[in-house]
Amino acid sequence: MAKPGVLESDPGVMVKKAIELKRELQRLVKSIVDDEDCSTETIDQARETLCVLKELKLRRSSSLSLKLHNKSVTSCPDEFKCPLSKDLMRDPVIVASGQVAKKTYDRPFIQKWLNAGNRTCPRTHQVLSHTVLTPNHLIREMIEQWSKNQGIELSNTVQYIGDEGLNEADREHFLCLLKKMSSTLSDQKTAAKELRLLTKKHPCFRVLFCDSADAIPQLLKPICGSDSFSSIHPDLQEDVITTLLNISIHDNNKKLVAETPMVIPLLMRALRSGTIETRSNAAAALFTLSALDSNKELIGKSGALKPLIDLLEEGHPLAMKDVASAIFNICVMHENKARAVKDGAIRVILTKIKNQIHVDEFLAILALLSTHQRAVHDMGDLGAVPSLLRIIRESKCDRNKENCVAILQTICLYDRSKLKEIREEENSHKTISELAQNGTSRAKRKASGILERLNRVVNITHTA
Repeated sequence: MAKPGVLESDPGVMVKKAIELKRELQRLVKSIVDDEDCSTETIDQARETLCVLKELKLRRSSSLSLKLHNKSVTSCPDEFKCPLSKDLMRDPVIVASGQVAKKTYDRPFIQKWLNAGNRTCPRTHQVLSHTVLTPNHLIREMIEQWSKNQGIELSNTVQYIGDEGLNEADREHFLCLLKKMSSTLSDQKTAAKELRLLTKKHPCFRVLFCDSADAIPQLLKPICGSDSFSSIHPDLQEDVITTLLNISIHDNNKKLVAETPMVIPLLMRALRSGTIETRSNAAAALFTLSALDSNKELIGKSGALKPLIDLLEEGHPLAMKDVASAIFNICVMHENKARAVKDGAIRVILTKIKNQIHVDEFLAILALLSTHQRAVHDMGDLGAVPSLLRIIRESKCDRNKENCVAILQTICLYDRSKLKEIREEENSHKTISELAQNGTSRAKRKASGILERLNRVVNITHTA
């Protein structure tokens, strides 16, 4: 009889072997049942036969999965393969690469790339304007139709990263950790640290927070009761807020987290009074939550932009990018642009740009806000024009030049007096003319618009 671990892998041989093993097992079991004094050797043989049959079953399943997987990978069109995993995509998403032809990846693999701290498109190496992943419904439908035609079960084609699942012991441990969040300070700190690590390394633990309406309030309880956020133990506040950030990464959690009444007010308190790590992660949580339009509205109405702008003005290097990303994402909604301008965003952002701090990120925000009329007036009053012209003249970044000239065109549209500064720049450096000739297509269009406006003003003056 075959020993475990030495079975053939050929499908035909495996089927024949399974039939033989079942017959042998049937004989041994009958012998055990019929013989009141059967030998232990017969029982051992039956047990060994069962082990071999089990191994054979596992090998057949593994062989079938591998066959389907290999078929899906080798025969599928290239556009259905993830550039990172080289496998057939199950959840294709688009990254904000700024390219005309957007790059599509399988969600778990590009999410792993982003979670590692990368902020560029893996294929183009272009800096992402944001890290929100947009489902590519067209590609997904095409993959599903192709898989159906090929007889491939899509759910079996590739194993998700971190999709190892949870057993009952894991769930019990999770509930035990949440219970400790209402215990002593020592227990709270231990539990918060472990929840932070679990929700970082194992996405399945993030899902558990969807299963219970009380899970998020239990997590936040240790840092909700204190009158002063700064009086909370630094490790505890940081671990709880970071866990909240980790939970928010899961798409199905975003609405639940944001609509939990205590969450956004608590994040605002953390922005104002937490350690710098806590404040940075609170900003990152708001950025992640603001992927949903309904959350953008909720965050804007809550007044969260003001503490974000205040933290931006403080200028701590650790928090700057997270804060800038959050402000940008929230202000994609037009109503929030007015709130940001009212809270002094233009002054703070222009100061950073003039000091050459994170110019790329802040120009992107300024360009976004420039569609709001009051923002444009503030830019003109605060001396934005010379700074924008200097960046066009000195920068080697096409994106920055595009943003600058787009903002300048809008300023000139609302305030003709600023054309004088641009005319002086033209007389000295031909900055806009140079961009109109050698810039990107968008920059050329905007620059030409400014030059036409300048020429019209000159002609009117001469006619008068």
